[in-house]
Amino acid sequence: MRELIDPFGRRIEYLRLSVTDRCDLRCFYCMPEGFTDFEEPAHWLTPDEVERVLGVMSGMGLAHVRITGGEPLVRRGVADIARRIRALPGIEDLSLSTNATRLQRMAGELRASGVDRLNVSLDTLHPERFKSITQGRLDKVLEGLAAARAAGFSPIKINMVLMKGVNDDEAEDMLDYCIEQGFTLRYIETMPMGDTGRSATDHYVDLQQVRRRLQERFNLIPSVMPGAGPARYMRVAGTDVHVGFITPISQHFCESCNRVRLSVDGTLYMCLGQEHNFPLRDLLRKGIPDDELQDALIAAIGLKPERHEFRERPEKIIRFMSMTGG
Repeated sequence: MRELIDPFGRRIEYLRLSVTDRCDLRCFYCMPEGFTDFEEPAHWLTPDEVERVLGVMSGMGLAHVRITGGEPLVRRGVADIARRIRALPGIEDLSLSTNATRLQRMAGELRASGVDRLNVSLDTLHPERFKSITQGRLDKVLEGLAAARAAGFSPIKINMVLMKGVNDDEAEDMLDYCIEQGFTLRYIETMPMGDTGRSATDHYVDLQQVRRRLQERFNLIPSVMPGAGPARYMRVAGTDVHVGFITPISQHFCESCNRVRLSVDGTLYMCLGQEHNFPLRDLLRKGIPDDELQDALIAAIGLKPERHEFRERPEKIIRFMSMTGG
């Protein structure tokens, strides 16, 4: 079997697949207010093209796929895309990241399509603060979370971007909420992705300090969770609840990075914090045979850098998070 191994010996087993760059919220650290420069639908990879690329990649060692956006649930037919991915030989785990605003009506369909796990973005439990951060409604997210639990998703992971002067006073409250609900909580450091992300770094919080703060109230025990993501986990003693810390700035995890990202327009990005990329869409539409597609994928993985430079060169990445896929 030809395998996806980068120049530093890391085996690439995890793909984050963006099915849209559009979103029904406007989180200030992700997408600029009034932004309309979205990819044309004609440039989106079709479900057949997605299935084709992932089918070849799964034969080269790809095992974990996360469907992302933008907000993936605004893409019509996302459940069909999920079904196609789940049916591919070699795919062991299929998850989806969402803001949950549309989850109340789609949770059952997503579960039936083969999605195993959900990550839900939730930065605050205060409705007015939620509106300030996202321009959306908190109640729709909470209804979506209830629907996801009723549909049988487990674990459900809450992703909280922790920001100084914005929501860092809620770190303990959010963990209390997740203990009560049985959700996994992951705190995330802000990243300098595009102008919006760089402006959010004014609110940067070092999660190493947050972890020490939480230890004063909660007995946190080092632990692990299934999945291929970058979080370092601890378990709250006396519960089954895990809390994770995603620390691209204070403690990067590049040495174990097994991920690449495929954007909605078919561009394969090797690193969230670098510009190395390989366009696949035109090759697919010219009818590239499987053996040559394998060659292209191996060439693409050969571009993967050793690490990002978020701390050293925060100005480097000009694309927004929503354009890359989270």
